[in-house]
Order: sequence, then C-alpha cells, then structure tokens
Amino acid sequence: MISANDLSPAELAALLHFHADAGVEWLLEEEAIDRFAEFEAMKAARRPAAAQAQQQRPAAGERSAPGQAQLRPNAAARPAPAERAASGPQPAIPDGEAVQQARFVAETARSLVELKTAIEAFNGCNLKHSARSTIFASGDAESGIMVIGSAPSAEDDREGMPFSGKSGQLFDKMLAAIGLTRSAILLTQVIPWRPPGNRAPSAAEMDICRPFIERQIALAEPKAILLLGNFSARFFFGENDTIHGLRGRWKEIAAADCVIPAIASLHPQDLLTAPVNKRLAWNDLLAFQAKLKSLSLLRN
Repeated sequence: MISANDLSPAELAALLHFHADAGVEWLLEEEAIDRFAEFEAMKAARRPAAAQAQQQRPAAGERSAPGQAQLRPNAAARPAPAERAASGPQPAIPDGEAVQQARFVAETARSLVELKTAIEAFNGCNLKHSARSTIFASGDAESGIMVIGSAPSAEDDREGMPFSGKSGQLFDKMLAAIGLTRSAILLTQVIPWRPPGNRAPSAAEMDICRPFIERQIALAEPKAILLLGNFSARFFFGENDTIHGLRGRWKEIAAADCVIPAIASLHPQDLLTAPVNKRLAWNDLLAFQAKLKSLSLLRN
C-alpha cells in the first residue's frame, strides 16, 4: 500500500480527483471499526461449520448413496441470500409509490421557488442519498429560453450548479457565440442529482425525476428549448437513437398544457472528448439562434 506521505502534492490531488470522479464521497466510517477483530470473528465462526462439513464428507474411496449430495466445505457457514440482504442497511429503491409522491410534490408547487424547496426536501430517490448537491434551474425564468442538460457531473455536484468545470467553460463560449449568457436563459438538467460514478440513471430513477423536470418546464413556460446530450434528447423525444441521429431537428415536447419546440445538440463534454464534432454543434446553435430571433426572444 502506498502511503500518502510518499505522494507529491500533485499526485495526491490527482488521486483525490480520481476517487471523486469514481463516486467516492467519504473516506471514513461514521464510527471506528476494528477490521482485524472483525476478520478473526469471521474465521472463528467458520471453524465449526468447516469441521462439521469435514465429518459429513465421505472417506476416501467411499461413495455417497445414490441421490445424496455431497456437502461442500464452508457451505453451511455461508448465509442465505435473504440473510445477507438483511445483514446490513439496504438502499431505498424507487417504486410506484415513490413516483406518485414525486408527482404530487411537483404538481402542488406553484412556483419555481416552491418546486426547488420541495425537491430539496424529497427523499424518495436513491440518487439524492449519494449526491452532495441538488441541482435546480437557475437563470432568468422569464426569458422564454430554456437549456436542459442531462445529469450533474462530478464538478456540478461539487459546485452545486449545472455545467461546471471545463465543460461549463465551453458551454459559456457556446452561448456567447449566439449572443446569450447564463443569466439570460433558464438553465437546468433532467436529473437533479448526480448518479454515482456518472453512470446512466436507471429506468426507475428516470420515472421518479420526470415530474420534477416537467414541472420546471410547465412553470417557466419557455418558448424554445435546447437539449444538450444523448440522454436529454432520448428522455424528451422518446427515441433510442444516438445524439447524432437526434440532433439538429426541431421537434415538439409536451409538459402539462405546454407544447414547446425543442432542438437537441451535443453536450459540451462530448465536444471536449471529440472536438471534431464542434462543427455539428455550431450548426445546431445557429438553428437555435434563428428560432429565438423568429420568436423575438433574441435581438438581431
């Protein structure tokens, strides 16, 4: 094992960033645990079961009776799946009741401020228990312009705001290229909590978060929406194509009684990974800019 004392400050910082990106949030338990004593107790518990299994094992050259199964060593010491599941705290899994609760919470919110408070108090989704921050809409709700990303990244979770870090810096440049700023739009994400390790949200997690993002759209009543990223486009368009097949085409999405034109494009993180695709994103941004001008949401 490498001691932290053997690492340079740069190496230690890189290691901590690696753990953070992998979803590691805490380095210590709530209470001290003696792992050595725990291991010794586990070995002591296995000895009687191993001895019993040895006694039941047929002697060399002796065959078991037909239909009689041989007991494998330590099999008796291994707890049944149900016992293992009950041995420790289990995460709350979103179910139909949790989805109904999310819908009720969302529908009863009469403003974005009320909705933000309600989401922060909501505990029915696994993702919240592993995330540091609840990412909610920010910017100008009266602008008529809405940009929706996918899910918070590790940087978003640490900073408490969408599109942070390098992808956020590129996002700001993308907005500036068509005459916009963060403060001049309403910016949010489909999922308000970062999935551990930046994994894709499960179907249950998407179902439970859907009322929250749809209520944000209904309360803001945007005139045009820009969707960034493969997940965001699939979530609203209901298609399984990649972002390259979904981008660049105007479609309508519905939220409550609102039907809003929306166009999808590549996420800034995608452009950092593959800069060659910036030309595709630029074409999408120009199409979005033209739509805003036609709706008198952006000056010529």
